[in-house]
Amino acid sequence: MSSTTELAGAYSHCEAVTREQAANFYYGIRLLPRERRRAMCAVYAFARRVDDIGDGTLEREEKLSRLDAEARALAGLERGEPAAAGGGGDPVMFALADAYARFALPPGALGELIEGVRMDVEGVTYERFEELVLYCRRVAGAIGRVCLAIFGLREGAATDAPGAERLADDLGVALQLTNILRDVAEDAANGRVYLPAEDLRRFGVIEQAGDSTQGAAEAAQLLAVLAPGGPVDPSPTTGALSAERLADLVHFEAQRARQWFDTGLALAPLLDRRSAACVLAMAGIYRRLLDRIDAQPQDALRQRVSLPTREKAWVAARGMLGGGARWA
Repeated sequence: MSSTTELAGAYSHCEAVTREQAANFYYGIRLLPRERRRAMCAVYAFARRVDDIGDGTLEREEKLSRLDAEARALAGLERGEPAAAGGGGDPVMFALADAYARFALPPGALGELIEGVRMDVEGVTYERFEELVLYCRRVAGAIGRVCLAIFGLREGAATDAPGAERLADDLGVALQLTNILRDVAEDAANGRVYLPAEDLRRFGVIEQAGDSTQGAAEAAQLLAVLAPGGPVDPSPTTGALSAERLADLVHFEAQRARQWFDTGLALAPLLDRRSAACVLAMAGIYRRLLDRIDAQPQDALRQRVSLPTREKAWVAARGMLGGGARWA
């Protein structure tokens, strides 16, 4: 089998993973020209693999070991080692190596993703919002910078590459903050709390937890709040927390996310039409998701909120038509 055929097969594998798993992002990715679309799918497939390690059922030490293995493989690929670039029969790494060669993806960015997932596995919690932003920049902002390398700046763009990278990073933070609000209950059930502890206390959602068990204590308190019959229900039967206070917390965090969207979406005018359409489609879907969470916080905290397929397709089409960065 020729290397060209093997590479086509590797990219086909990555595209299949993206179609199946990227429920929101694929609507934007599919708007790109073939070479950029394939590169984006290779990046997504790698990111999906790393995320699945962190979110899987393996023991903590095994997860960390596998993340170490991915980090070593990625470092070898970035150094251009023949064995790493060849993928060793791994279609994701084979396609990713080609994407690096074609688009000069920024060294270290995908390594930041691995470090962000390592934070998940190690049970890192966030006292202040600034600490959460670091996590968001690692798991999402870094991906934004990789995507920017694939897009490239349009000729005459009104900024330099570092300025555009900052915008891509900010947009990644906005997307990740939306994910966090979408998955509050699911994450708490898995022992993870991403919302800053100072905010949870400020709005009366949790009480002060001891430092040694802070993450577990916060998750337990948050689960009690979200449980059936708990304070999030219309007729709370336990605790002093009102549904209104919890809704206030969601409104507060949603407004924060909107501010990051407002900054990050300044990236779109710096890109060519199809790359801008990709960004507007992905960001537009997440903005509408954020609006839905903000409008119905109690429903959103019971179950994951999603948009119907037809609405995602409409947002993607609007992006292709140059619908702009305002998603009313």
